[in-house]
Amino acid sequence: MIDLGTIKIHDSWKTILIDEFAKPYFAQIKNFLLQEKQTGHTIYPKWSDIFNAFNLTPFDKVRVVILWQDPYHGEWEAHGLCFSVQEWIKLPPSLKNIFKELNTDIGMPIPTTWNLTHRAEQWVFLLNASLTVQKDSPNSHKDIGWHSFTDAVIKTISDKKDGVIFLLRWAFAQKKKELIDTTRHFVLECPHPSPFSVHKWFFGCKHFSQVNKILKNRWEEEINRNLS
Repeated sequence: MIDLGTIKIHDSWKTILIDEFAKPYFAQIKNFLLQEKQTGHTIYPKWSDIFNAFNLTPFDKVRVVILWQDPYHGEWEAHGLCFSVQEWIKLPPSLKNIFKELNTDIGMPIPTTWNLTHRAEQWVFLLNASLTVQKDSPNSHKDIGWHSFTDAVIKTISDKKDGVIFLLRWAFAQKKKELIDTTRHFVLECPHPSPFSVHKWFFGCKHFSQVNKILKNRWEEEINRNLS
């Protein structure tokens, strides 16, 4: 089902992850997704968007990594970028809180689009630890092999790049810190921006201004505030 010759994924990732794609666990992922399809289960995101983050943000352009657990599990919400939804989908509470912090921290106006594609094209790698999920069943694909794959992705970024900024939100993402060489990269940790934890120091963490400061010092370019 997963044919690297036909999926939308940038060639830089195909090259640098070639060994991972050939491992037995990746074949298990393919077989599992095929069985899900055969049994009539709906999987999100749609096939063409599973590797959307890898298609929009080439490996050599990755400067910021935002990690979350798994895709949205509601109808048509997920499109392969963590926290992002399509324009016609209702604004998710967590993303709403992210926009609020962006507004208070760096003055970004609250957007009218919830699609973060422009961020991904700006070298912000929006990674879910699981790249697929069964409809209406959160975290349902956490044990099919995706975590082995995305752990390898995080470690590859850590091993082969320097000065990348990792934003680890919530305890799940923060466990991935052990994959990152913190002597060569920047790690910013905070609670998840959901309504249940947003007041436990997500609001006021000022990570976005910190990211821009690091980017400006290293690359002389900040993240563009405009989502359009």
